[in-house]
Amino acid sequence: MSIMLTLAPSWQALLQQEWQQTYFQSLLEFLNQEQSQGQTVYPPSEQILTAFQQCPLDKLKVVILGQDPYHGDNQAHGLAFSVNKDVKIPPSLKNIYKEIQQEFGGNIPSHGHLETWSQQGVLLLNSVLTVRKKMPASHAGKGWEMFTDKVIRQISTHKQGIIFLLWGRYAQQKGKHIDTSKHTVLTAAHPSPFSAKNGFFGCQHFSKTNDILSSQGQTPIDWQIR
Repeated sequence: MSIMLTLAPSWQALLQQEWQQTYFQSLLEFLNQEQSQGQTVYPPSEQILTAFQQCPLDKLKVVILGQDPYHGDNQAHGLAFSVNKDVKIPPSLKNIYKEIQQEFGGNIPSHGHLETWSQQGVLLLNSVLTVRKKMPASHAGKGWEMFTDKVIRQISTHKQGIIFLLWGRYAQQKGKHIDTSKHTVLTAAHPSPFSAKNGFFGCQHFSKTNDILSSQGQTPIDWQIR
């Protein structure tokens, strides 16, 4: 059975033409080959584009950029940094929660499912949208980076006042596609345990984002996960 990818209607006008590009056809061919060879790929095919399905373009306020999906069983479900509810919270997400607690108070959540952020207009976008089981970065360089570069460029061109949170050098390299005269870019260290103390903790990106949204007359994001 071939991999079928379906974009949410609000994103189709901006991105549907990518499906016809040579690089994307090669990407689909690679994904189908992985499947035909019996490889386990995360997230499941119907969840690869979850970020776009849960965050319609007309509601978009914030973009948080990750690298590639979690590669463990039942973790990835198509939202960067997010995991399914019955899975242990990964270290980077735990540090994100610690920063939110520092900024707003409250308790560390009991699960790592970030769906409520998406539904409020936060696009949780990985640069690479698939990975082979237990092989981090195994789908890097197959075409996803070109697609997500296009996503960022299209958002930059067609939207106004979007807040981009770029954590770590990898995400910050994507910043070259953003028109900073129209949008806000906030940068910090990656929330990984290896780097969080080098500038992620104390960055106050979540409260800064809400201050900017309020100044634009928009509803702030409720960052508390319940």
